Amino acid sequence: MERWRGRVALVTGASVGIGAAVAVELVRLGMKVVGCARDVGKIQKLAAECQSAGHPGVLVPFKCDLTKEEEILAMFAAIKEQHKGVDVCINNAGLAHPEALLNGKTSAWKNMWDVNVLALCICAREAYQSMKERNVDDGHIININSVCGHQVFPNADVHFYTCTKYAVTALTEGLRQELRAENTHIRATSISPGFVKTEFASRLYRDDSDKAAAISTKYKPLEAKDLASAITYVLSAPPHVQIGEILLEGL
Repeated sequence: MERWRGRVALVTGASVGIGAAVAVELVRLGMKVVGCARDVGKIQKLAAECQSAGHPGVLVPFKCDLTKEEEILAMFAAIKEQHKGVDVCINNAGLAHPEALLNGKTSAWKNMWDVNVLALCICAREAYQSMKERNVDDGHIININSVCGHQVFPNADVHFYTCTKYAVTALTEGLRQELRAENTHIRATSISPGFVKTEFASRLYRDDSDKAAAISTKYKPLEAKDLASAITYVLSAPPHVQIGEILLEGL
């Protein structure tokens, strides 16, 4: 990770769960991390904790609603002005609503699509353009995917969410192909965890605590720090090695 010290990483959805764990770990390793979320107060608290711990990097909180392209573009413009640009883009933000295909609400499907797919694409595009204009040839785009991006589970509540994660699998491979065609060494990686002990289940079933608890007992959960470790592993790979996909599940 030594070559990443002092360089800039964007982590979306950095206020809680996986995003928070990743942001703190990269700061601990000396990176300048722009952590974005709608609830920027939680990131400000994390930033203060990182500073108190004496980590060599810095966490920069940024308020951004990823469903609004203009806010994403404004964020990248601010990063360019204040920090020159993005060297690592970690598309972590994602959400699910329990809306089945046969009777689900269109508004909920659209919200999942906007955050899980379109925001990811916009951030990846803007990160690449940031790298290209500064002649950064060793940048990295990491998409936090899911086992749901590779398998359709028999749970109607997550079928549309699964659709968005299958899209992430296809989009990451498409990114790799386009980056290769541009003769760049910028890398793209998909990391697909199984169930992770975060607020995901309680947010999915915010009106049904029994269902949320059932998910936690059915699957052996990963810890958010396990994803942070996977990301540092990917970033630590030699420049000539591209790790295309990591699948993580609890034992």
